Amino acid sequence: MKLPPLTPAKLLRRYKRFLADCELENGEVVQVHCPNPGSMRSCAEAGQPVLLSWHADKKRKLPWTWELYWSGASWVTINTQRPNAVVAEALREQRIVELAGYRELRREVAYGEHERVDFWLGDPEHGEVFVEVKSCTLLDDEGVLRFPDAHSRRALRHLQALEGERSRGHRAVMLFLLGREDGHGFAPADAIDPKYGAALRQARERGVEVLAYRSRVRPDSIELCDAEPLLF
Repeated sequence: MKLPPLTPAKLLRRYKRFLADCELENGEVVQVHCPNPGSMRSCAEAGQPVLLSWHADKKRKLPWTWELYWSGASWVTINTQRPNAVVAEALREQRIVELAGYRELRREVAYGEHERVDFWLGDPEHGEVFVEVKSCTLLDDEGVLRFPDAHSRRALRHLQALEGERSRGHRAVMLFLLGREDGHGFAPADAIDPKYGAALRQARERGVEVLAYRSRVRPDSIELCDAEPLLF
């Protein structure tokens, strides 16, 4: 997936969840939209390089959006709208082995009680599969990538909805897109949200498939790369 032209800056601070102050290369300090509701542990250290996109829409309060963060070893995907676009591209190109072979692809399909699944795949031969995507950026002290980086009731609801589709005989997949190239493997962040860790293990025991894929993050593109091992 190609990114729009991005502008280098330095992160000064992130605050109020959706705001950040950044310093452009010319010394100007700008207020930036931070499209990430998580705690952003391990990817919001002041002084680190970041990349911003510019939006000329006059209806927007803030024209700058925070897209990428430099960890010291890798660019990290900050904009949580990007992972679904990356996965959509990979699904269309049949690059996710476990989800290849389906003829029909739809996005934001209603399922569960009040949810919309990220992707629905259908095929007369293979049946239906419901796929939820979560962006994972948290890197722990041991170099393992984990999710979530904060308590998430919404993520729990998605697991429950996937379990419901599995109980009705459909395939159900929880796909974690690892938005950085440093670290290794994937596991739930039990120390942060033990309820989610327990729910993810339960969902897997009940037939929900769990996948973790690395993404290759560059200043001009984000692409789905290789599968990562599950460490739980």
